[in-house]
Amino acid sequence: MQLLSTLLLASGLATATPLNIPNFAQAAIDSGLALKGLNALATLSALTRTGGTCTPNKIKYRREWRTLSKPDRRKFVAAVNCLQGKPSVLPKDGTVPGAITLWDDLAYAHAWRTFFVHMSATFLVWHRYFLFTYETLLETECGWTQGLPYWEWGLDENNMRGSPLFDGSDTSIGSDGVFIPGRPDFILDIFGPDPEPIRVVFPPGTGGGCIEKGPFKDTVVRLGPFPLDGTPWTNETAYGNNPRCLDRDLNTNPLKRWSTFRNSTELILSYDNIREFQGFLEGDPRVTTEKPIGVHGGGHWGVGGITRDPIISPYDPAFYFHHNQLDRIYWIWQNLDFNNRKDVFGTGTWGNFPPSPNVTVEDFIDVLPHQPAIKIKDSMNTVSGAPFCYVYV
Repeated sequence: MQLLSTLLLASGLATATPLNIPNFAQAAIDSGLALKGLNALATLSALTRTGGTCTPNKIKYRREWRTLSKPDRRKFVAAVNCLQGKPSVLPKDGTVPGAITLWDDLAYAHAWRTFFVHMSATFLVWHRYFLFTYETLLETECGWTQGLPYWEWGLDENNMRGSPLFDGSDTSIGSDGVFIPGRPDFILDIFGPDPEPIRVVFPPGTGGGCIEKGPFKDTVVRLGPFPLDGTPWTNETAYGNNPRCLDRDLNTNPLKRWSTFRNSTELILSYDNIREFQGFLEGDPRVTTEKPIGVHGGGHWGVGGITRDPIISPYDPAFYFHHNQLDRIYWIWQNLDFNNRKDVFGTGTWGNFPPSPNVTVEDFIDVLPHQPAIKIKDSMNTVSGAPFCYVYV
């Protein structure tokens, strides 16, 4: 609590309420101090709502990677390596012939839901439950009892390769990919309501090949690749055992454009409804054409490699750090006005294609077979004990 009080005082939030947040100095926004203050206020707000099995001694505190001690970072890396070596628990019915390990299971859980949990009403809540599934497996299967660490993008917007997360040391999650020179720019066309797509151009990053050194350089990607041009796929081609390396292409350009401290802070402070908040976070072209990538896309493209792939990006451990930061931003936003920020907006398919019914908080989400179905309304309070029990610090 002393840490929270210090952050509140430093940010001018010591007397603030969720509905009375002061204006921040521009320097505080750009340095990340404002975001720390908002996080502290959200934590204090959340801790007033613990219930059920989520007692104070059971709360997991999710922390930024570089705030963990080096021994704890090594323990986390060991737990992920352990998970990558555990056998798959998916049915052996030929649906996912390439699922050999629990790591493959998690990639599959994301892959087959991709077109239902992106650009849809369940984007934030389903990924929250997916992260909880990962966190739970790390604990029950591999002994990691602390909260799931996250990656604060703003700390690395100028130097991805030097980040404690990506520097290739034994306390990182591995390095950049091997540098591949002479690559052209990436061109991403985003299709929305207008007949002309929104075109986004990225320069290539500083890698491009297989992870060069450090933890997870020997991670095997089995499922996919998936054609993204509408070409149909079969279980054998998409979900078969197609072993290849894990690649990365670290790139500060997307972080500087979409995932800075300012991007995160302004996202939290600018919107009071889930439609706009999630739309700008995800870069939904139905909501914004000026920010077509959002903080979500900024982090994915910042890591590059398979993390750019919307279907099987969870093969890279960086996916979970990135999405945990996304959940943190969502969590802060919710807890600044919790009673009014417990809803969802939209349908259950990507961009409502094909058209589908509106989703409500009475609908269910699941990560079968690893976690049972829960009602969306039970995913809103992360300290309810039904099933969540965590906060961000």
